[in-house]
Amino acid sequence: VIDHPKYQESKRIAIFLSMPDEVQTEEIIKDIFKQGKECFIPRYKPQSNHMEMLKLSSAEDISSLALTSWNILQPSDDDTAREEALAGGGLDLIFMPGLGFDKKGNRLGRGKGYYDTYLERCMKHPRGKPYTIALAFREQICESVPVTENDVPIDEILYEDC
Repeated sequence: VIDHPKYQESKRIAIFLSMPDEVQTEEIIKDIFKQGKECFIPRYKPQSNHMEMLKLSSAEDISSLALTSWNILQPSDDDTAREEALAGGGLDLIFMPGLGFDKKGNRLGRGKGYYDTYLERCMKHPRGKPYTIALAFREQICESVPVTENDVPIDEILYEDC
């Protein structure tokens, strides 16, 4: 991942904080800060499909985050001091999680549409849609995954030996 040309040229990067069954992102987050890039992480709004990407100040900042009922670390609702990526300079790159992927760029998420609605909002930002890379295990690559007209295809899927 850290040798990827899109990663190298990106300054403002959004990345998910891994759940146990996902590709672990901790080392990528450390590298984002080591290279002097800006790092944004998701804050999901329960009972909706709304998500924001909020700025982390450091890799250590993760330890200050609240654990949600979904067992995901994210900034708390009363944490209003963090920059939201689309309120500022937008994003260059988003690393995306998922349950399954196909080689046409379709992604099966967890069913709420958080990333799809966020990408729709990115398209309205002056900077436009950021490049999207899914981080996957080889076992998650399928012949096809179910999609709807609201699903936004991803640009690239990275997995072992791809």
